[in-house]
Amino acid sequence: MIDFPKAREKMVEEQIIARGIKDPRVIAAMRKVPRHLFVEEALQGQAYNDHPLPIGEKQTISQPYMVALMTEALQLTGKERVLEIGTGSGYQTAILAEIAQEVYSIERIRSLALKARRLLYELGYYHVEIKVFDGTVGWPEKSPFDAILVTAGAPEIPPPLYDQLGLGGRLVIPVGDAYSQDLIRVIKTKEGQKREDLGGCRFVKLIGRYGWMENGTINQ
Repeated sequence: MIDFPKAREKMVEEQIIARGIKDPRVIAAMRKVPRHLFVEEALQGQAYNDHPLPIGEKQTISQPYMVALMTEALQLTGKERVLEIGTGSGYQTAILAEIAQEVYSIERIRSLALKARRLLYELGYYHVEIKVFDGTVGWPEKSPFDAILVTAGAPEIPPPLYDQLGLGGRLVIPVGDAYSQDLIRVIKTKEGQKREDLGGCRFVKLIGRYGWMENGTINQ
């Protein structure tokens, strides 16, 4: 029988803190959220390992460190309205919900969205709203957002997402080709766009009007 709390604590100590994640809110969220519930039962024994896992529909749950890194990059204080693009399993959503005041999440695959919504509600995350839609166009009626997190790789930053950031807002997104990306943080300032490269990464493709097409080409 796997001791999930012990495995989770080991994950936090060896994969999160040891690699330089310092935000106490992020560390506390990673310690609390039961990652093993967000994967299939057959994969629960691997839930706290240092790698992504498949969740069906050719999608993945990200490596724990990447979840922590992207969350920390949003610089959340606890009062924010956050938009997540790519609900997936709902694990990253839950981490955000542990910290932010309101979380809005968009998933283009209905089966994943419904499963994630059910689990998040079972775990008590009632301040999360999920919509099945094209994430690359954002959620304009709920904007502006203090932070936006994109959990899939885009060929470039979708203009609607930047537009939906409030002044001082942070957008964290993997940008690159189909095989590798750079994790980019964009901050919206009065002077314009402030861009930072947070390092290399690899994500599934961001499919949508301002991302990749289903056939693997870039939407124009």
